Amino acid sequence: MPAPPLERIPAHAMAPDAVATALDADLVQGLGEDEAETRIRRFGPNMLRRKRPKGVLSILLHQIESVIVWLLAAAALFSFLLGDMAEAVAILVVLLINSAIGFFTELKGTRAMEALMKIAEVRSRVRRAGSQRMVNARDLVPGDLVLLEPGDVVTADLRLTLGENLQIDESILTGESVPVTKTTAVCDDDPTSPAHANMAYKGTAITQGTGEGLVVATGMHTALGRISALVQSAKGEVAPLEKRLDKLGHRLVWLTLGLALLTIGVGLVRGHAMTEMIQTGVALAVAAVPEGLPVVATLSLARGMWRMSAHNALITRLSSVETLGATTVILTDKTGTLTENRMTAVAYLFEDQQIALTPTATGLRFDAAGQAVLPADNPRLLWALRVGALCNTAHLGDGSTDGGLGDPMEQALLRPIAQADLPEAVIQIDRPAVAVHGFDPFRKMMATTHRDGDGMLMTVKGAPETVLDVCSHVMAQDGTTTAMTPQARQSWTARSAKAAQSGLRLLALAKKHPRDAAADPYGDLTLIGLVCLRDPIRADVPKAIAASRAAGVRVVMLTGDHADTAQAIALAAGLGDGALKVIEGSALADLAIDTVSDAQRQEILAADVFARVTPEVKMTLVALYQQAGHVVAMTGDGVNDAPALKKADIGIAMGLRGTEVAKEAAHMILRDDAFSTIILAMRQGRVIFGNIRNFVIYLMSCNVSEVLVVGLAVAGGLPTPLLPLQILYLNLVTDIFPAFALGFGRGDAHVMTRPPRDPAAPIVTARHWLLLAVLGGAITVATLGAFGLALFWLAMETQAAITVAFLTLALAQMWNVFNLRNPEAGVLHNDVTANPYVWGAIVLCLLLIAAALWVPLLAEVLRLAWPGMAGLGLAAVASLVPLGLGQIWIGWTKRRG
Repeated sequence: MPAPPLERIPAHAMAPDAVATALDADLVQGLGEDEAETRIRRFGPNMLRRKRPKGVLSILLHQIESVIVWLLAAAALFSFLLGDMAEAVAILVVLLINSAIGFFTELKGTRAMEALMKIAEVRSRVRRAGSQRMVNARDLVPGDLVLLEPGDVVTADLRLTLGENLQIDESILTGESVPVTKTTAVCDDDPTSPAHANMAYKGTAITQGTGEGLVVATGMHTALGRISALVQSAKGEVAPLEKRLDKLGHRLVWLTLGLALLTIGVGLVRGHAMTEMIQTGVALAVAAVPEGLPVVATLSLARGMWRMSAHNALITRLSSVETLGATTVILTDKTGTLTENRMTAVAYLFEDQQIALTPTATGLRFDAAGQAVLPADNPRLLWALRVGALCNTAHLGDGSTDGGLGDPMEQALLRPIAQADLPEAVIQIDRPAVAVHGFDPFRKMMATTHRDGDGMLMTVKGAPETVLDVCSHVMAQDGTTTAMTPQARQSWTARSAKAAQSGLRLLALAKKHPRDAAADPYGDLTLIGLVCLRDPIRADVPKAIAASRAAGVRVVMLTGDHADTAQAIALAAGLGDGALKVIEGSALADLAIDTVSDAQRQEILAADVFARVTPEVKMTLVALYQQAGHVVAMTGDGVNDAPALKKADIGIAMGLRGTEVAKEAAHMILRDDAFSTIILAMRQGRVIFGNIRNFVIYLMSCNVSEVLVVGLAVAGGLPTPLLPLQILYLNLVTDIFPAFALGFGRGDAHVMTRPPRDPAAPIVTARHWLLLAVLGGAITVATLGAFGLALFWLAMETQAAITVAFLTLALAQMWNVFNLRNPEAGVLHNDVTANPYVWGAIVLCLLLIAAALWVPLLAEVLRLAWPGMAGLGLAAVASLVPLGLGQIWIGWTKRRG
């Protein structure tokens, strides 16, 4: 029968089996796939009603909201009032063209970023038709049986049916930061309660324990959905970079408007007519407008984010693009980031024996001193395999090295049983857990409880040092036990440290047989042995760390491993030079940020590796580095990493093994979990900022030259060398397209050999203002020089001389793009000449300039006259002067250092 309407099920006031009956669901097998498909067609996708994407009309209106557009409109109005209808209409046409370019560019950039956000989709673990599988969270339907583990984000409202030590952070609903302990018992039907103890609500996070629950509400029918229906007014994020660009553009507008007024005043004093001066003022106002600035910035950011996504780095916050290029230190996890996250059990260490695991053509062989060992003949080995399998929440699926569910380390404990093809009757692991005590990051242990005849079996695995502390006995080869003496404990500690020094990760395996399931699992244990796990270094990590060091970015490793293991892995990864400084997390456990001494601070900041770190220590380290002026990137994957990921300047979550809580807290998600991807993203962040800086300098130097050309000519008593419509056409042609090309640049070869930029530094620094002034001044000199030569040497008519000035300025601004090369690169081979978009922009600009001169209707509208071959030659030669002066300036500043 079909499931009833969601609102008719007071699930919290009903027993689990009653809820299952009401939903026509199965508490053991889950829904069948066909039924799930039927229900998703009925109830729709499990999605909240998101804030409506930026609509076409909204983007269109955005084009006319800025001061820039209103200035152009005012220029058209002045031309109309002066009776120049052709110019007024032409300005409006150019304004429409410019707005159209802005509209389509912003539309493309907005849609691109919206599409990127859809990539980071949340997945849920469910049981359907008796099998566990991962499904897209939006495909959950009422009646689905969802499995919960620490780090999961609850993706629908669930009526809990099973729970072991289950705690959930419900602060998103209640505002209470303390996790809530959950139960499966029936709760009172209190409609005023924001949350019930037997429910797990969409958007909350599992902080501890495990559980299962039936989906009773999805999408907007959930508690979170009802809240979100009331709050749909959040504004979109605006990156700090975009704010600074907007502020810079407005400053330039007001500065040049002041120059325009000054020029008009000077012209009037020199006897120019008021009408002529108003026209000049309009020309200067038009010249002041950096039309392309916001347009190119939007497209450059969007394109950069797509490039990062293509390299498996998904940016979730626009502001992070800017921050990436300023990162000075990376606090990186080890497992899966520096290593392959392909844990393999390689040996078992017992009291008087070491058994190696040797892969064979047909499976796996257990060897002790070169002799094959059969688990059935070795009770201690059998118990090690059994405990590794029972104290475990992972699933291998078909038993291969890929495709399993759960923690890779736990999969590694299951794999020897599958690869050795051990019969279930021998291994005896068909014992469902009565209780699961999830991994405790403070105790560094995990335990499970199973029925064992009339009593119980408790299995424990964890860090050797913590498990050894709670063991009172040791298992012998024949399965008997002996007391754990201080000498024996010391010997075990030494063996663990020796194995860790070779880069192995070790887990201690222990058990006990209490009468009651309520017994403390972490006491009076019998140690079985240690399992040695190897996780190879990723092949690309040493090179990536070397690239990071060359870029002036320090890499520090944070790990929960033993200090000796951590140091061995760090050395293999190429971290540090020579001996590494390693600090145990316990040394920082009680550290107070406000009272730490300078000497202690320096010692901590000089460390290369932090071992046995807790989530609190990670928070402390992030704060210490930030206080020291660093821009901190930090990786994390667990639910306990979320606070530190939020606090870091760039929180980086693992896309493959990361919990949903970590992903939601992060600014960037690595879809391949690879450290080298961070370096690629960092490079792209630097390239994006460099491109934006280049096109800002390019646009502003072109606009400044236009203002100076008009202003100085008027001040010098010359005719106005450029008309407002001509300036608008130039801005449309020689501003937009070369600026687009610069925004699409892939960066130079030296971008990762320079130190990180100061995050507090402006887009245009003092050095760049000087370059801007030089380039703008050179274009001004060349244009006014050509204008003067055309008037007084070639004795041209004013309109023909204006055409020479127009062509000189157009070509000079176009060649100016080559002055934005990296000073470290060559004149002919550099990041600008290697950019195919630049050459495409130049060809397009040349065609448009030629059209302005040779298409009669366009030439008439722009008031361009044929300047003759002499005028063309003069403009061509004069336009090369700024390029030559710019290259000389770049070479001179390079020699000066």
